[in-house]
Amino acid sequence: MATRQPAATPHGVRDRIVLTGITAIGHHGVFEHEKRNGQPFVVDVVLYTDTRTAEASDDVADTAHYGVLAERVTDVIASGPYNLIEKLAGELASMVLAEFDVAAVDITVHKPQAPIEVAFGDVSIQIHRERA
Repeated sequence: MATRQPAATPHGVRDRIVLTGITAIGHHGVFEHEKRNGQPFVVDVVLYTDTRTAEASDDVADTAHYGVLAERVTDVIASGPYNLIEKLAGELASMVLAEFDVAAVDITVHKPQAPIEVAFGDVSIQIHRERA
């Protein structure tokens, strides 16, 4: 029985690099105490990229270096402040597309300590951006 190929993703790329749970303190939110005190933000990143060159060379220079990616994501979380996690997600996606050789990126920003007056597990935004 033949294995089924996954559907082509942006620009025909089927390969993904996934980095989840990048956590840093940010000062984002609509309330002054959020900007003043800060709180943890958790980011998940999916890079759509062709990994065949890195596979053949076995050289980190031929791929999107996820160690560097994690550092850059924490830099962006610590920047700002922004009122909305939508803005933070957009800034993260723009950084990835500007600094890494990828066809597209999915960004999820979690704000687990959002000031919501009812019990909740998480609030997040997910965006998808493609290279123009």
